[in-house]
Amino acid sequence: MSTNKTVCDPWLPMIVIAMGQALMSFNVAALPVSMGGMVESFGVPPTTIGTAIIMYSMGVSGFVLLGAKLGQRFGSKIFFQASVALFLIALVLVVFSPSAKFLLLGQALAGLAGAALVPTLVVLISNHYHGEQQAKAVGFLGSARAAAGVLAFLIIGSLERFVGWRAAFGLLIIHALAILILSYKLKPSHGRPEVKIDIIGVILAASGIIILTLGVNNIRNWGIFLAGPNAPFELLGLSPAPLMFCAGVILISAFLAWTRKREVDGKTPLFALQVIESPKERAAVLAMFTIVAMEAALNFSVPLYIQIVQGRSAFDTAIAMMPFNLSVFFTAFLVVKLYDRFSPKQIAKYGFLLAAAGAYWLTFVVTNNWSSFPVLIGLVTFGVGQGALVTLLFNVLVTSSPKELAADVGSMRGTANNLAASMGTALMGALVVGILSAGVMKAITANPVLTPELTSQLNLDNINFLSNERLAERLKQTTASPEQIEQGLAVNEAARLRALQVAFFFFFLLALLSIFPCGRLPDYRPGEIPEEDELAHSTDPKPA
Repeated sequence: MSTNKTVCDPWLPMIVIAMGQALMSFNVAALPVSMGGMVESFGVPPTTIGTAIIMYSMGVSGFVLLGAKLGQRFGSKIFFQASVALFLIALVLVVFSPSAKFLLLGQALAGLAGAALVPTLVVLISNHYHGEQQAKAVGFLGSARAAAGVLAFLIIGSLERFVGWRAAFGLLIIHALAILILSYKLKPSHGRPEVKIDIIGVILAASGIIILTLGVNNIRNWGIFLAGPNAPFELLGLSPAPLMFCAGVILISAFLAWTRKREVDGKTPLFALQVIESPKERAAVLAMFTIVAMEAALNFSVPLYIQIVQGRSAFDTAIAMMPFNLSVFFTAFLVVKLYDRFSPKQIAKYGFLLAAAGAYWLTFVVTNNWSSFPVLIGLVTFGVGQGALVTLLFNVLVTSSPKELAADVGSMRGTANNLAASMGTALMGALVVGILSAGVMKAITANPVLTPELTSQLNLDNINFLSNERLAERLKQTTASPEQIEQGLAVNEAARLRALQVAFFFFFLLALLSIFPCGRLPDYRPGEIPEEDELAHSTDPKPA
């Protein structure tokens, strides 16, 4: 009966699943866009609001493996509903938060809810769709993620002008309620009480991922090698950021060793290593990690330049980023039509080539005018490559494992995406700041108007991310003459644009290098999730 129902109304469950993805994606995109309003509401520095973003990310990446196993134990439908309900409670805390502490608590709860939702969405797709429909469903999920990013910029950019940031998150409350109402259309699922939770695995995985994420996110603030003035502590003069990165890697390695031991002992592991045990699957994870890191770096560097350097609004930023986001949105859904003609290996190579071409083009054409036709061409080209890759690689991971491991595939996707986003943003921040500092110092030294006496009155490390208006205010507080102020603004603006151009060239090199691991991707068409016996048979060595 359930099968016939799905055939009669095939896409209603997918709409519910996509709404779940959009709930998370909108929340993630809304936080940085709402930062200005939140700072004003709570009277706290921007770093406090940045902590809320980090807490959500750590909640998802740290506990997504646990979320996958809990979903298997209790059943995907009821667990999906419970996760959305928890997200709803988190949003209520955010909207009605009287202080920043309640905002942080709300985003921490949202992160835990996201950790449950991410793997459950994959399981729901595997329960409702097969073959070509399943490939389309995965593409639709990627499109929902991109669409939510676009809408977050547009809606919040508009609402902040007239109502405030709370109204935007209030819309998410209505969105979550709609998901709960429509979720009754999902197929009922039965839990597996025999699934045991590996507590030691949870501790090792969560602590490793959280410590690693903290280290990566604070590389720029705490220091890459030596401890900076903002570091909470130091060890023999060393920054805690690289130390935490190393500790995180050690803990994750210990988790993998522990998981392998549990599999050998015949016990239920927290994560099925089968998902990443073949070279093809590892190549897919590596490629997905790279493209998500590039997307995060782009979404960090370009809005940073538009809002901070140029002093434009969130709405202006949304308009500037729309060509990229719309190209990701449409490509993520339409790329499935190529699966009949091209293998994953071929599509991935073409996708990275497009991303590399777009980044290389932007290196030379990017200016302060984001609406110019050459810039639009570069953003669209990069977006087409990015959209095709995210959907394709997710499909490869889904179809490379048996149906009962769909939750593990989902948790792998969530972990890889969150770590990639953290690393992409952090490394791009460190790269841009380094290039800015070097460029500004070189230009100041070569400019005879900007004397050493004037530069000694400024902290160049703190002016890199100021708008031209605020930088002019800083210069007016010094002994600078009108000519020196004009020259200082020109030097800093030129250095910023140069830093952005170098960032795009870095994207180009990374995309170009990523083509080589794509040679390990499979030649088969991404389609149906194989049953366990079929998969085992397909991986058996052929007789001589």
